[in-house]
Amino acid sequence: MFNALIVNKDDEGKVSAEIQELGETQLPSDGDVTVAVEYSTVNYKDGLCLTGNGGLVRNYPHIPGIDFVGTVETSEDNRYKAGDKVVLTGWRVGEVWWGGYSQKAKVKADWLVPLPNGITPKQAMAVGTAGFTSMLSVMALEDHGLKVGDGPVLVTGAAGGVGSVATAILAKLGHEVAGVTGRPETADYLKSLGATQIVAREEINETTKRPLETETWAGCVDAVGGAMLARVLGQMKYGASVAAVGLAGGAGLPATVIPFLLRGVNLLGIDSVMRPYDDRLRAWERIAKDLPMDKLEEMVVDATLSDLPSLGGDILAGKVKGRVVVDVNA
Repeated sequence: MFNALIVNKDDEGKVSAEIQELGETQLPSDGDVTVAVEYSTVNYKDGLCLTGNGGLVRNYPHIPGIDFVGTVETSEDNRYKAGDKVVLTGWRVGEVWWGGYSQKAKVKADWLVPLPNGITPKQAMAVGTAGFTSMLSVMALEDHGLKVGDGPVLVTGAAGGVGSVATAILAKLGHEVAGVTGRPETADYLKSLGATQIVAREEINETTKRPLETETWAGCVDAVGGAMLARVLGQMKYGASVAAVGLAGGAGLPATVIPFLLRGVNLLGIDSVMRPYDDRLRAWERIAKDLPMDKLEEMVVDATLSDLPSLGGDILAGKVKGRVVVDVNA
């Protein structure tokens, strides 16, 4: 028997979450690797699943948790054996498949990657989907020409999970980082991660009738979308790129094509859910090398399964700073 956070929906459509005791026979029968979960984390999607928003969860009862790390207990796939440390992010686990808010999980071997050398299980979940996505974004900007010395790199939603890790990685690589935040109290936190400039959200969150503004940013990791992304596109330097990773500010894009046509700006879509295995390995290897672990530890907020119902609402409301690491066995 083991504990898991079960989300349920009643006949009136109200969603609730509580810790329940389950048996292994209740885990998905078509998984081929059983993992003793050690840690999970809280991402924006987890907030949607915990609160019943966004329509991500189709079937109840459900176990959320789009990330987890743990130790293989049994495997029907010869790529993994009992005792192996593994990480899972994405593949719609925690959305349509039971996820990591549980002391045990049963998943497809194709969805797992080995825990990289030099990263502890807890650090892996301090990274999680947010950090993995951040590294994919940085890699995409580099693949499209971003180099140290090109100019400041903008990170929107900088105090959130994706933004925090992106700020730390970019700063370690030697970039000048400008962090956008709507919470002035996070300025010192962002500076501790390596940001050299703090941009108030209200300065950049309004649409403008001018399709082009002064060329300012050599690159951008955007976790906000909406009007802010539209504004940023008109501020990019010639040939610069924006890695779009989120929609905290809305899914719409009230922009023109002018930045693409007159400045050769690139808008790069970053998907971490269905990312191929080789890309995942490359990103995790870069995380082990280029993410300053001391900065990562400064981002961490510890939590347990019982904390998750309230944390789901908090992350949707933009109240979570840094990275939440959930010890599912505490």
